[in-house]
Amino acid sequence: MTISLGPLLALLAGILILLIPRLLNYIVAIYLIIVGVAGLLGVGTINIR
Repeated sequence: MTISLGPLLALLAGILILLIPRLLNYIVAIYLIIVGVAGLLGVGTINIR
């Protein structure tokens, strides 16, 4: 079974935002930084087996 990292992170971020709304800015900023660095490095889909 392969679990994709993107949806798992989105679910975790959504739960954290519901519990602590102040985290929204930080979660969005960290997500954008990770996606930007992954795009620059040419990383496609990250899968965990």
